[in-house]
Amino acid sequence: MKLPCITMLATLLLTVPAAAQLQITPPATTPSAPAEKPKPPAPAKKKEAAPAPKPSSSPKPSASPKPATVIPAPPSDDPNVDLVFGAYQRGQYKTAFELATARAQAGDAKAMTMLGELYSNAMGIRRDYAKAAEWYKRAADSGDREAMFALAMLRISGRGGPVDKNEAVKLMASAAKLGEPKAAYNLALLYLDGQTLPQDIRRSAELLRQAADAGLPEAQYALATFYKEGTGVPKDPERAVRLLQAASLADNVDAEVEYAIAMFNGTGTPKNQPAAVALLRKASRQGSAIAQNRLAWVLINGVGTPVDKIEGFKWHLVAKTSGKGDPELDKQLSDLPADDRAKAEAAARKWLGSK
Repeated sequence: MKLPCITMLATLLLTVPAAAQLQITPPATTPSAPAEKPKPPAPAKKKEAAPAPKPSSSPKPSASPKPATVIPAPPSDDPNVDLVFGAYQRGQYKTAFELATARAQAGDAKAMTMLGELYSNAMGIRRDYAKAAEWYKRAADSGDREAMFALAMLRISGRGGPVDKNEAVKLMASAAKLGEPKAAYNLALLYLDGQTLPQDIRRSAELLRQAADAGLPEAQYALATFYKEGTGVPKDPERAVRLLQAASLADNVDAEVEYAIAMFNGTGTPKNQPAAVALLRKASRQGSAIAQNRLAWVLINGVGTPVDKIEGFKWHLVAKTSGKGDPELDKQLSDLPADDRAKAEAAARKWLGSK
């Protein structure tokens, strides 16, 4: 049976936000690391960039961690099992629950994991983390890797039972060994964090590579950071860019920003400013404040794209609402003719109002 994507809680122990670390002019607040920037046509004082995402010995948890998702298993030849997943896909959760219950009672591990999913996410049944954990446990004991990972995340978050990081690590390691990429990714973060497990950067890199090779965008982005910085692996800008490209194709917004900056400056890949600007536009529309700020700079200064100050200052104002303000752009905005400034402000309000 092909399992559904299972959204888990408390998964990211480390965040690696896209860094403005190359040449696109960044916001000037209080950066912690300098960065290269694209030079606008008119001479301007260079600014420092936002800090690059560097693995550290004490990475901090994100205030709004991204959810991890269990990768679906290969489809089963059993038509009854496919009926369960088919009902789930159609949103017929009560039907899926009834069918899965019958299959689970007959000993089917995939159906057990489905029940864990339904209970955990209140789909067709009242949310009950304790029952979700029970079904995940039964499926995990039967060797289901998705259930192992799901149960590990419940143990880490303390849902459905007390927090048990030791059990969570064991389950995660077993799931990773069986090829579950989300388990490998989260286990890599635990080795990087150095709190639940002894810090082991090389082991973290190995696990990230396993998850990245399985096509997990978050792992591809994180591993790209490792190769870019030479952390746990030899420094390799070209390989970093290839990983960023792969993650970008899967719509990982942080990777899109990093890959756009690499293409803009020709770092680890041939320079392609039009393609970089297009990718910055995409990431900006997806809500990346860093992309919005970089896009504002290239549009206002006409670097790699025709000058469009109204659109550029629109993105500057949008980025500013997310904390990516820029005093230099504020100054340029104040010097803009009143009509153009009003148009940029109206465009920003329209964008923010439509979100």
